[in-house]
Amino acid sequence: MTQDRSIIAVTGADRDEFLQGLVTNDIARAKDGLAYAALLTPQGKLIADFFLKGEAERILIDVAADVAPQLFQRLSMYKLRADVALAEADVKVSRGTGPAPEGALPDPRHPDLGWRLYGEASGDDGSDWTAIRVEHLIPEWGSELGPDTYILEAGFERMGGVDFRKGCYVGQEVTARMKHKTELRKGFGRVAIEGDAAPGTPITAGEKSVGTLHSRAGDRAIAWLRFDRAQGEMRAGDAALRLCDHSSR
Repeated sequence: MTQDRSIIAVTGADRDEFLQGLVTNDIARAKDGLAYAALLTPQGKLIADFFLKGEAERILIDVAADVAPQLFQRLSMYKLRADVALAEADVKVSRGTGPAPEGALPDPRHPDLGWRLYGEASGDDGSDWTAIRVEHLIPEWGSELGPDTYILEAGFERMGGVDFRKGCYVGQEVTARMKHKTELRKGFGRVAIEGDAAPGTPITAGEKSVGTLHSRAGDRAIAWLRFDRAQGEMRAGDAALRLCDHSSR
């Protein structure tokens, strides 16, 4: 499935310092490749997740098209007197899992997600992206991720999307407190599923609400779960579910 992406170019002498104080990851990781990161609210909830690509005179932000206007607006709000300019860039994104073309960069979230190439063409090589994401428990904006998401419950630490040594950023205090809990109580899990159930179907165990079903590939799916209730057999509509793995592991 082809992703609809937008590219925001950040230019100006203060661009590195500007983004470093806002996003969840260390932008130095984008110097020679891609960095996966997010912008959060002060309460620690997700505004957008994206890739950062460092270039000689700018930093590119590769973000889902439907959340790009909100991200652009929020970044503009933080500019103040910084020597920073934001603009939509005429750059397209293609991706694949086969042999990487010249200039392509590895997806930093997981090796099996292949490469991303920035240039004049968009599209992909037809890989089964949903199956790859389900296999490796990789949530995606619009399918699992949204504005109520806490990034540690979504597995951002495992996907390399947050750096706990880089210093302050928006939402850092909440994220750090969650990091130092003994164990996350909620988050995304990979479940074995038998039977029919559509994404968005509530999941139950007995009479208790457990979570919500999301992306599915064959007999596995990603689900949002309360881990203390995700024990034994669960139900989502007519389907039976069993927890295989979850985002805090």
